[in-house]
Amino acid sequence: MLIPFSKMHGIGNDYVYVNGFQTHIPDPAKFSVFISDRHFGIGSDGLILILPSETADFKMRMYNADGSEGAMCGNATRCIGKYVYDNRMTDKTSITLETRSGIKYLDLTVRDGKVTDVTVDMGKAILEPAKIPVKSDLSRFVDQEILVDGQPWRVTAVSMGNPHAVTFCKEVDSLELEKIGPAFEHHPLFPDRVNTEFVRVINPTEIQMRVWERGSGETFACGTGACASVVASVENGLCRRGERVTVHLRGGDLGITYRMDGTVLMQGPATHVFDGEIEFDF
Repeated sequence: MLIPFSKMHGIGNDYVYVNGFQTHIPDPAKFSVFISDRHFGIGSDGLILILPSETADFKMRMYNADGSEGAMCGNATRCIGKYVYDNRMTDKTSITLETRSGIKYLDLTVRDGKVTDVTVDMGKAILEPAKIPVKSDLSRFVDQEILVDGQPWRVTAVSMGNPHAVTFCKEVDSLELEKIGPAFEHHPLFPDRVNTEFVRVINPTEIQMRVWERGSGETFACGTGACASVVASVENGLCRRGERVTVHLRGGDLGITYRMDGTVLMQGPATHVFDGEIEFDF
């Protein structure tokens, strides 16, 4: 089967995008594992399907590099906004997107007929452990010590439609994420596994973040992780609610605002890399 695709990234968080209006993928999990391989496939953090929706303008399904299906990807939402506008699937600059974690609202910035960046209303941050989920009887899992491979870490748990564990560090550049990331991801405290953000607070409006994503490993960026990191920074008194925080990731910067009503806004670029076709036998 010959499958048309687009390679896109949001500040280095790269996925293969398939237009589900035109192409049906019989086994998305299997296809995601194949195309994500950076030696034998296309190379990506996973697969994004753009599909029709009965409740929104478009629908997103996302698959990680290991074939597991995720609920939400902030960087992918921005790229979908660019894809559907640039490919004339819509002429609206405010669109709705159905995801497994609810409907997201996208505002597109257009220059010379192309989308350059997208602001996404990511919905409300979730802090209740049972809804994240985290195995805890606390009302909120904020600044709690846990043991990971025998070492103590202080963690704040947040869901942005997918689970995140945020931990604050004096510096993050030297961390060996390939060693400590899997131990966080598969920690028994998190029944659905967890994305882990390692954060250095520079000042109240600027933080640095590295991320270990469940199912994909370390990625250059994670939009929901940036949102969770700012929420955790505010909840720990390190940043201020209602103020835009610049999050420096390995692939670039995102602007995140944790609003007074508990919703989170994410603003950042979306980039088209190339289009192609690939043969795959399902």
